Amino acid sequence: MSSGVRAVMSVSDVESDQRLCGVLKDSPDNMASSSTARSTLQKQQSLPVRPIIPLVARISDQNSSGAPTMTVRDKSRLDKFKYLLSCPNTDLEELRKHSWSGIPREVRPITWRLLSGYLPANMERREQVLKRKRDEYFGFIEQYYHSRTDETYRDTYRQIHIDIPRTNPLIPLFQQPTVQEVFERILFIWAIRHPASGYVQGINDLVTPFFVVFLSEFVEEDVENFDVASLPLDTQRNIEADSFWCMTKLLDGIQDNYTFAQPGIQNKVKALEELVSRIDEDIHNYFKRNEVEYLQFAFRWMNNLLMRELPLRCTIRLWDTYQAEQEGFSHFHLYVCAAFLIEWRKEILSMVDFQGLLMLLQNLPTIHWGNEEVGLLLAEAYRLKYMFADAPNHYKR
Repeated sequence: MSSGVRAVMSVSDVESDQRLCGVLKDSPDNMASSSTARSTLQKQQSLPVRPIIPLVARISDQNSSGAPTMTVRDKSRLDKFKYLLSCPNTDLEELRKHSWSGIPREVRPITWRLLSGYLPANMERREQVLKRKRDEYFGFIEQYYHSRTDETYRDTYRQIHIDIPRTNPLIPLFQQPTVQEVFERILFIWAIRHPASGYVQGINDLVTPFFVVFLSEFVEEDVENFDVASLPLDTQRNIEADSFWCMTKLLDGIQDNYTFAQPGIQNKVKALEELVSRIDEDIHNYFKRNEVEYLQFAFRWMNNLLMRELPLRCTIRLWDTYQAEQEGFSHFHLYVCAAFLIEWRKEILSMVDFQGLLMLLQNLPTIHWGNEEVGLLLAEAYRLKYMFADAPNHYKR
């Protein structure tokens, strides 16, 4: 990758502290036939599915669940975040700028709350807003959760109850009854408050990064093995409510992914196909010759925001940038998927048949990925966005 692209990743690190409170504003900043979709999805269901990847493996990464030794550069970045967050009115544009290249673990919980729009920029209002929103969430629990066994919502709750144990099954944290009950409440309340979509498989995955990040505020050791039931009840409730509201904010921007027939995903997969046809004609034509349709592998990429393809620690790092980007989850994710596909160009072109290609695309070897790989992926995605997003006609074949 060129040094110019790498520079995108580190631009925030060379700014001086005196510019942190509001001067810099330049953060690195739809499409499908239903019959084709049905046939493709049917074909997809018969193909192998890769397991969820555990959070562990590269615990030495700065932004994973552990807390390794901090370098001088890391300390400088953390100080910049702390200074910015301590301003009476946090400059959210400046916060996005510094968050693009990754958020230090120590300040990630509050930064995510701010960037998601859950917390106000004004420091004096934050505690009041947190209390009101947390009380509101548990008001929903008292009002609606008992109805999960009613005929109207029985099927919804049953599907959620089935899916929860499948959420990151290799990470002990998510197999704890306490945590599974939290996820059931969050997903059920979200589903009945969003009847246009209701609960759709895949939404369960989207709770996990928020839950892990907000839990990390109270856990110094490895989060994936922590006994959540050992926390004070008020702390457990706060983590649950904050996870609900931040997941809700995320889904507000991509809800057409989960409405009937999931048109948002259909459109994004079609957009990915068009983009790849312009970026790498060899891969695009290779798929056509081998009768591989993008929906057969990219549906999951869009439905789960690549969470089934990457270790959870990488998803958390990825989401730092998604929350820093305008429309990161709905728009920038397309370019990340394109960059992710091109990353495996050599391996893709070495496959000799349909089955081999699909096996590869559904089992990409990312288990040892960490911050460096995610950083390069994001830099390439930013380059693609810069080249193609604003000049689509110029780059068409």
